[in-house]
Amino acid sequence: MTNHFTSIGFPVAIDVGLGRVATENTYAAHVEQLIRQVLLTNPGDRIDRPDFGCGIRRMVFAPNSDVSANLLHATVLQALDRWLGSVIKVDDVKTVAAGETLEVRIAYLLVARQQRRYLNVSVTI
Repeated sequence: MTNHFTSIGFPVAIDVGLGRVATENTYAAHVEQLIRQVLLTNPGDRIDRPDFGCGIRRMVFAPNSDVSANLLHATVLQALDRWLGSVIKVDDVKTVAAGETLEVRIAYLLVARQQRRYLNVSVTI
């Protein structure tokens, strides 16, 4: 039995070689795209879902400190649980303020595949 999976790539782009919309062919990469969408979308950006997102990009305008990192930690946990709670189970979120960079490290479980995965996102302040 073949587990064929295809979704539109994020961000949306054209695969010039194939002359069509670029696609993602693995479920794990698709879920990683979903996580990035939740993290990088600011609440209010989507008209049809004004409360969607985490607002990690807004942290660019906040002082880079342990307080900001702790606030982001709580925000990331809540957003991922709310918007992707049926797709992933978040095991751990670490947020670190290091110099001009705010680092977010997420350890999660793909519920459908029971695979442990990791994602690192950095925001430069």
